[in-house]
Amino acid sequence: MEVRHYQLTIIGGGPGGYTTALKAAALGLKTLLIEKESLGGTCLNHGCIPTKVLTNTASIYQKIKRAEEFGFTTGPVGFSFQKIQARKAAIVKQLTDGLQKLLKGASVEVWHGDARTVSPSRLAVKLSDGAERYVTTDKLVLATGSEEILPSLPGLALPGVITSREALALEDLPPSLAVIGGGVIALEMASIFASFGCAVTIVHRSERLLRRMDLEMVRRLAVFLRRKGIDIKMNTPLQKIEPAVAGLLLTAKTRSGEESIAADKVLISIGRKACFGNQDLDALKLMYSPQGIGVNEYMETNIDGVYAVGDVTAPGYFLAHVATHQGLVAAQNAAGKRTGFHGSVVPMCLFTDPELAGVGLTEEEAREKGYAVKTGKFPFSGNGKAVTQGEEDGLVKLVSNAENGVVLGVHILGPHASDLIQEGTLAVSQGVKVSDLADLIHPHPTLSEAVWEASLAVTGAALHFR
Repeated sequence: MEVRHYQLTIIGGGPGGYTTALKAAALGLKTLLIEKESLGGTCLNHGCIPTKVLTNTASIYQKIKRAEEFGFTTGPVGFSFQKIQARKAAIVKQLTDGLQKLLKGASVEVWHGDARTVSPSRLAVKLSDGAERYVTTDKLVLATGSEEILPSLPGLALPGVITSREALALEDLPPSLAVIGGGVIALEMASIFASFGCAVTIVHRSERLLRRMDLEMVRRLAVFLRRKGIDIKMNTPLQKIEPAVAGLLLTAKTRSGEESIAADKVLISIGRKACFGNQDLDALKLMYSPQGIGVNEYMETNIDGVYAVGDVTAPGYFLAHVATHQGLVAAQNAAGKRTGFHGSVVPMCLFTDPELAGVGLTEEEAREKGYAVKTGKFPFSGNGKAVTQGEEDGLVKLVSNAENGVVLGVHILGPHASDLIQEGTLAVSQGVKVSDLADLIHPHPTLSEAVWEASLAVTGAALHFR
């Protein structure tokens, strides 16, 4: 059997894996990337990118429906879900093709197939065409990603019970959708389908949504989601799913007893977990837990020369931008350039309508850590750019240390929150003071002025809101 040797081999072609490959090749390492499905991983093919195509399309649809507010006259507004999905598929193909060219241009060798680690320096690979090869490698990176968590639940295998991957591939818009879960993916999918006119019900077992986000901002977001017509049922654990005459029937437990919920489709979205890619980690004597593979700040595992990046690592961030930075760190260390990953300041973005983004400590976390907390808030209804765009929902919230004025957290609910949060990321990561943000000149008229006004609001000095 053919044996080939590489200085660095990566299993998994998602954001963590392909970033590792590109950086390693740029540093002069002979690099092999092995991916069993499509380059780009879940993010590019079944997650971030296709979701944002649908999010943006839904936003356009909603704006067209509001055209009269802006002085336009239109006829009945409709859409073809099949054409929307076709455009989504074309965009995904454009980006995956582009990634393939990037890797080829960087001299990264790409194999499509299943890789099995025989030892830390030897792999057996079954290619997608059926051929088999062995690989020997100086360094190894595991970037095998994550997978959906599926509960043990009667009726889970029924037709019409789907995951986010299947939901993104639907050819027809279901009249009604029940979303099981209250995390990022669950709320994004609920927002998308509701925007297209689907009757959406969120069924969540917990007392709150989005546990990692600022509670006040989450509560405000829930108000906007309900205004879109989304029915949010909290403290309502799902008991079973049964077939109905038309669609599916859910039985959930509430404080007042059992409740029946009818839906054409049921989306299971309770979270994700590390996927080890069928590797025998015990045989490798690799340290891991159900939360993922243990790594240090250099992305090194307990085995010399073996690294892990992205969703497969513990603790799992499950964020593509984290996987990307971890991949850069792993590649540099594999090439002998000692550098560490510092994940204490990571922005989180939720692409609902409106968007929600946050970085640093939430108000609750800051108080729990013993800080004397002072907050500043500014609504987008007081921001000129937001008003001109007809996007006045939401606000910016700054969480600061009252003793020294240092910004501890920034949380944004509103238009382009995912873009605006980067100013907050810089502020938190560099220990910037609220007074520094207040002194920083922000261009006018821009949405970023809402961040500036929120910094002024910490001392009660916001200009355009009382």
